[in-house]
Amino acid sequence: MIRVMLVDDQELLRAGFRMVLGAQPDIEVVAEAGDGAAALEILRTTEVDVVLMDVRMPTMDGVEATRRIEGPKVLILTTFDLDEYAFSAVKAGASGFLLKDVPPADLVSAIKVVHAGESVVSPSTLRRMLDRFAAQLPTGEPVGAGADLTPREREVLLMVARGLSNMEIAGGLEVAEATVKTHLGRVLAKLGLRDRAQVVVYAYEAGLITPSHRTRPV
Repeated sequence: MIRVMLVDDQELLRAGFRMVLGAQPDIEVVAEAGDGAAALEILRTTEVDVVLMDVRMPTMDGVEATRRIEGPKVLILTTFDLDEYAFSAVKAGASGFLLKDVPPADLVSAIKVVHAGESVVSPSTLRRMLDRFAAQLPTGEPVGAGADLTPREREVLLMVARGLSNMEIAGGLEVAEATVKTHLGRVLAKLGLRDRAQVVVYAYEAGLITPSHRTRPV
């Protein structure tokens, strides 16, 4: 049973998600909150696996709440015009983001994917959106900056950041897919990152990848 918490200041939206998730035999909504501060307080005493987190809320927004959450996986709820906030949340530790009008089947699938330890946003999709919103990303030293990556680990990092799948990376490097997974696991550990989505954000912030509409300084 996957235990889910709904965090959104719109009660009607929470009710809709609760109805959809309540029909699933392996998902249970165990808590709800109207803002980030209330969510953190509830998490002190409630066991939760996945948090569906709105971005803009009173008292404490979803980005700050995500940054403070330890343990549960976080899925950010956003609208298209707020995607720059979702990127900040991915940097803060979210495992991905969903549009608020996500189809019920996709919502259920995303929760299961995140619970299994994966990201719900493909690196290629994230990179395309970062090209648009990179200017709004927080600046500063990226997590894990200066980590001692091997040349092969750096290759894998860059290929993930460009949106390639493990299978595509394996083909490009002429190695087994399992070997790519091993290298990626080491990259995540060394850089202190949670998943592939954070690898893409890291690469942008570290200057390893630049938005397509910009040129890399010489």
